[in-house]
Amino acid sequence: MDPFIQSNAKVRVPRIIYGTAWKKETTERLVNLAIQCGFRGIDTACQPKHYDEAGVGAGITASLKGGLTREDLYLQTKFTELSGQDPRRIPYDPKARLADQVVQSIAASLQNLQTGYLDCVLLHSLMPTIAQTQTVWHALESFVVGGTIRQLGISNCYEVSDLERLRADTRIKPAVVQNRFYAETGYDHEIRDYCRQHQIIYQSFWTLSANPQVLAHGTLTASSKAHNRTAAQILFRYLTYAGVVPLTGTKSKTHMQEDLAIFDFELSREEQCAIREIL
Repeated sequence: MDPFIQSNAKVRVPRIIYGTAWKKETTERLVNLAIQCGFRGIDTACQPKHYDEAGVGAGITASLKGGLTREDLYLQTKFTELSGQDPRRIPYDPKARLADQVVQSIAASLQNLQTGYLDCVLLHSLMPTIAQTQTVWHALESFVVGGTIRQLGISNCYEVSDLERLRADTRIKPAVVQNRFYAETGYDHEIRDYCRQHQIIYQSFWTLSANPQVLAHGTLTASSKAHNRTAAQILFRYLTYAGVVPLTGTKSKTHMQEDLAIFDFELSREEQCAIREIL
């Protein structure tokens, strides 16, 4: 299997991505380590409340000294609305017009990540009103037209109707949906079906932490034993067959290496069908 998947915007996205939330002062070291281990996709956000985006940039810069180039990496960040920000560390002027907040956020991300362009920017969640969502999206579209952003997406979008409206109301269509992957939303079957129909890449977060019951299920433990792999590797490998791009935020070098090794083995059709029954 090709370790990359192509979006409807013709952007190649790694089939597994390193997530950088909640890493705080360890962010730079862990991002550098993840890239050294082989990760080529990095997810972050211009949201100091949960992400050290400047630390991500420092880790990327350190890793490029080893012979990689910026073009070898897929960098994905987010615009986060005011309600999702720490009031003491807002990365844009909270009194500015919404479109200007987007401009300021993108400028901050480019500076933090020490790059001239972003492979993807996600709207961290739908805005409180349709009009506000449209305003933010149209502001982001201008960066795509200008070549600063290669593709756009949406995170925390759990209703097909919302995704349909976003596609209908915009010139540049969403290329990525990034959602929490857990039982409470039925593992997003309807959203994932919609994404497949429109070549939108579905990314999952909290894939392991929200699913301890799946990792402990006999179906996964049986495959784990058969392949001499961890249950996490089995789940991640299954998701690649299902067209899901998982995020992993591990702080362990061993787990990073295990996560990247999911392409070194195959699951049989029978194993895939069995896992599908519990997801």
